[in-house]
Amino acid sequence: MSKRIRLAVVGGRRGAHFNQALDALAERAELVAVCDVREEMLANWQEIYPGVRTFNDYNRLLEDPNVDAVFLATPLFIHAEQAVEALRAGKHVLSEVIASHTIEDSWKLIEAVEETGLTYMMAENYCYMRPNMMVNHMSQYGLFGELTYAECGYIHDIRHLLHYEDGSLTWRGKLLKDYKGSTYPTHSLGPIAQWIGVNQQGGDELESLVTFGSKSRATAKYFHEHFGEQHPGADNEHWQTPDSTVTLIRTKKGMLIALKYDIQSARPHNMTHYTLQGTTGSYLSSRHAKEDPLIWLEGRSPGGSPYDKEGKTAEWESLWQYADEWEHPRWKNLSEIAAKSGHGGGDFFVLDEFFAAIIEKRKPAIDVYDAVTWSSVFPLSIQSMAAGGQSVPFVKFHKNK
Repeated sequence: MSKRIRLAVVGGRRGAHFNQALDALAERAELVAVCDVREEMLANWQEIYPGVRTFNDYNRLLEDPNVDAVFLATPLFIHAEQAVEALRAGKHVLSEVIASHTIEDSWKLIEAVEETGLTYMMAENYCYMRPNMMVNHMSQYGLFGELTYAECGYIHDIRHLLHYEDGSLTWRGKLLKDYKGSTYPTHSLGPIAQWIGVNQQGGDELESLVTFGSKSRATAKYFHEHFGEQHPGADNEHWQTPDSTVTLIRTKKGMLIALKYDIQSARPHNMTHYTLQGTTGSYLSSRHAKEDPLIWLEGRSPGGSPYDKEGKTAEWESLWQYADEWEHPRWKNLSEIAAKSGHGGGDFFVLDEFFAAIIEKRKPAIDVYDAVTWSSVFPLSIQSMAAGGQSVPFVKFHKNK
């Protein structure tokens, strides 16, 4: 491998959101190739990066000896397959979420990583948002006491992304049409899993889940309004994914996690909903951009629960009041650069961590075991709903456990 990691972006539309982060990391990585099936997309990339090589065939890209690593920014249905092919071709892999949508593909991905010894990381950018990194830092130092409960949710009306102009379905539309479950879980679960140390020494383990769903109404209403009653999507029965799903997860240490998923209901978005409860503290994320995330820490925040010696009850504080003391070191050191990239700095940090793991020849922060464990909520939730809401055990992907 050359002194700089030679990176290829696969999936030009989503990949373009990482341009600023790639430019900021130019000392460690060089964009050498882009792969996309649309010629106009490739032309757009060449305007920005005149020397970049372009491919409309993924297999041809993998044959290029001048590519060290690939960044998969493609539809989630093909992430695992493309990652395995890249690893087998000798390329390191950074994959957008989710890592895989079947248990079978998860095992194939693990096998490819273990047999090749190459770096694989899932690009879960929500783990790197400023408040999530700060809460993770505080949790690792025990400020919340023994953890008992968490909530997380991805609530984001994306019905306009379900179709093309002619009404035919995009991959997101097919996701809602064909799958009944919580099909996009890692933005929500990823930060929580890090806070409680899933798959980490001395941490916790996801043990079982149960998923329930509402009726499906919002997307049929949308298609009726935009494409008329003759469109198949105007029928409620056309869509498998409920408007809202709630997955309850139990951990080996007795924590309860509630995960809500809703990408159809008409409402302002709340893509970053998190709650963390422990024996000595609690965290509540902001509902929108005009609110601060909130925190209460026993012995430090005002009042007590149920009340203190003076009879004062507990009062929330802004998380940012603790920034000087508990800002995550990586965010503190790189905030000016990270803030310029997407998803609250997350797009920068996933690339930064991926490149560092390759250069330092170490495990990345979100390795293949994290990736398939968090992603497995997709198939396991489908299994639970198909069985009428029965409890389903998580797969133990670590062979030594």
